[in-house]
Amino acid sequence: MWKPTRHLSRVARRPPAACICAHASSIPSAYRKPPSIGPRARQRRCFHEYFITHIPSTSLHPDSRSQPALHHRLPREASTPYDAQRAGRSPAAVVGTSREMTVVRIPLKSAKHHFGVSLSRGTRPYNEDAFQAGTIDLPAFARRRPMSLSRKGQSADSNEVTPNVGAKGDPQVFYFGVFDGHGGAECSGFLREQLHDYLEKATLQFELTSSLSPDSNERHTNTPKVKGEVTSGERVRRDKESLDAIETHTPPGTQPMKPPKPGSNDQLPTAGSKTIEGPIAGVPSVTQSDSVRKAEELEQRLVQQWKELVGGYFRRFKPEFFSPSAGGRGHRDPSIADDVKEGIGIETVLEYAFLKADYDFVAAQVGKKEEDSVRADKALNEDDILGHPSRTMKNIGGANRFKGGSTCSIALISTPTPSPFWHPSSPSSLITAHVGDTRILLCNTATGLAVPLTSNHHPSLPEEATRLRRFAGSFVTDSFGEERISGLANTRAFGDMASKRVGVSAEPEIRRIELSPAEYSFLILCSDGVSGHLSDQEIVDIVKEAKTPEQAARDLVSFAVETSTGNEGADNATSLVVRLGGWERRAEGGLGSLGTKQMREWRIQEAENPRAMGRM
Repeated sequence: MWKPTRHLSRVARRPPAACICAHASSIPSAYRKPPSIGPRARQRRCFHEYFITHIPSTSLHPDSRSQPALHHRLPREASTPYDAQRAGRSPAAVVGTSREMTVVRIPLKSAKHHFGVSLSRGTRPYNEDAFQAGTIDLPAFARRRPMSLSRKGQSADSNEVTPNVGAKGDPQVFYFGVFDGHGGAECSGFLREQLHDYLEKATLQFELTSSLSPDSNERHTNTPKVKGEVTSGERVRRDKESLDAIETHTPPGTQPMKPPKPGSNDQLPTAGSKTIEGPIAGVPSVTQSDSVRKAEELEQRLVQQWKELVGGYFRRFKPEFFSPSAGGRGHRDPSIADDVKEGIGIETVLEYAFLKADYDFVAAQVGKKEEDSVRADKALNEDDILGHPSRTMKNIGGANRFKGGSTCSIALISTPTPSPFWHPSSPSSLITAHVGDTRILLCNTATGLAVPLTSNHHPSLPEEATRLRRFAGSFVTDSFGEERISGLANTRAFGDMASKRVGVSAEPEIRRIELSPAEYSFLILCSDGVSGHLSDQEIVDIVKEAKTPEQAARDLVSFAVETSTGNEGADNATSLVVRLGGWERRAEGGLGSLGTKQMREWRIQEAENPRAMGRM
């Protein structure tokens, strides 16, 4: 009578087929179960919204049996605490230096001590922002550690803090992204669900290999790949040493940020304004592939597709990390000696993935019919692209034509060892790819200052103005005093097919940063609903006062929505906060969170003052 019921209960407990497919590729073969799903379900690849680590098996199942056996019931005299002074007595249980470990998956979005995210639609009836966080199947791009920093005599497979479960056995590569849609959520949703897939496929097409492999073409070091890690006790000691090694100080000239005087016309500092320093310079890329000829073919084909689809700006555009034959500057960094063999790094793959994703999205919109032709805006290049059928069969952006777009900022973090990047003693490599006015910030542990990694791609930016002057007849200024091109505030964005001809492209601003142990406290990714009226230092100082990244993200969005006025008050707000090695000392450097305390208090008072609202 009960056999069918037990059978159904087993089926109900099975995870969905799509989840099996999403998780199977990132679990070591020793822990992987053969999936019993069809070929169509197996082709689907969902995003890995988790990270994998080791924990003791006793933490999961101290005793799997509901009723302990008789031999587990020790006599009371045998279970007394061990006393070394009492001869002839032995402890009831002895815990050795190593215990059996179990591989577990931890959802990153639920790990509030490592990651936090918060979203708000502001005063809009819907939210067009999107975000993504998890791990991605990419070869490691971190620089190998020098031999002087690696421990000798450690086994390659013993005492690892985190298993090697990434692409080709590399440590996991973490992926964080924020996407700010405008005109609708179709484009930002497409980037959230598909951009990481474009990046993974591009690494296979360009034949990228791990930067940690022994045969890698890393030109800066010739040390072998380091797999082994230290024990938990040694790890705690090294983490404490790395944190104590940070010498906090206040840079010369650093002063508290004061609010403007009553009646003055002083402009409030915001992210990307002239009063804020630009993003820091990146470091040269690491060569990970020698398939230069194949890369040139892929790049030339994509550039030609853009020329045929849009024309205009794309007939002469020069992708920075593409080969000279495709109009770029070459794959080899110009600062490296000429005798170094030309190769391809992750930066080239990132630029190709961004341009390819944008091309597929725009091409999909071209072939769709507009139901309301009266209200529909006509593209500037209607004669060039609207007469051609869609060049893709993908149903991207819904059934009807979508005229909006999205900005994008993603951050990739790779470590040279299996230890996660949030350990204070773990170095890591950070690569950012950015389009539009979303923002990525770091907090320097020693100085407490905000370190911007992105620029706001607005017509007022000199580099963007120089790039677009030859194609755009002029820039216009809206009622809020902001310059716009073809009605857009951003000069770089995904989608926006009506503005592609004048140069609104998805060419990413790519920057590589090497993070030393505990050098930075945390990483912030936010949309312009947060950074539109708050300065970089204010954003960083709000995070300093939170106990966890999860609380920091909520406090940051709440403050941005509460103090926003005018045009910024109607925008969506999204923030991601990621813990880095120096998190425990985040408020010690420089002025701490007091440098912007007066400014933030003034913003709250102005937001609560109804008379002040009319002056803004």
